[in-house]
Amino acid sequence: MLFLCYPKCSTCQKAKAFLTEKGVEFETRDIKVDRPSAEELKQWWRQSGLPLKRFFNTSGLQYKALGLKDKLPSMDEAEQLDLLASDGMLVKRPILVGADFVLVGFRAAEWDEKLP
Repeated sequence: MLFLCYPKCSTCQKAKAFLTEKGVEFETRDIKVDRPSAEELKQWWRQSGLPLKRFFNTSGLQYKALGLKDKLPSMDEAEQLDLLASDGMLVKRPILVGADFVLVGFRAAEWDEKLP
């Protein structure tokens, strides 16, 4: 499994501890240093079944500074994916990518349901 996170994020730290406690093997990727490509994001978005807006870190400083609340509705999917790929801090985290699922944001009950 691939675990995308921002190491300084407390929610990411909780998610990592949750995975470790469950004995789940995963590869960690720092979303700010090694940000996901537009193609990766597109694949994960489709696999997740979630609206694309759920992939945006709507509480982040960058999201607010760019005024994305008002801009996103008028952007097409390709523009949104390119924007997400341009800055890892715009991406909701953590993201857990498994063989047949993608989880965005940490909710213990939801993760517990998907993990072995």
